[in-house]
Amino acid sequence: MIQMRVSFLASLLGLSDAQKTQATTIFTNASTAAQSILTSVQTDRDALAAAIKANSTATIDQLAASIGTLEGQLTAINAKADAAFYAILTAAQQATYDSMPHGGPGMPGFGHPPPQ
Repeated sequence: MIQMRVSFLASLLGLSDAQKTQATTIFTNASTAAQSILTSVQTDRDALAAAIKANSTATIDQLAASIGTLEGQLTAINAKADAAFYAILTAAQQATYDSMPHGGPGMPGFGHPPPQ
């Protein structure tokens, strides 16, 4: 998945081989950092489904807050990866990236993994 993402960005932005290597490292590190959080989100969502069926409003509140915190952590990981990627681009590549229909850095789209 990361290789497909880097290949796609490389074709749109004309990344050099060095930039492709850097981008692969950046996005791999972000993916690795996100894995345990994604597992926790899934666990909490499963527990939330059970809490809904049990009408356990206190547990629903607790799990919703936990999921919100975890989603915030995922957003930060992705934003930091995007910032690191953006920093390796030339000014011309940044201009092209900014003009892409994803809304630029920090916005969902080409540079971001799909929601989990």
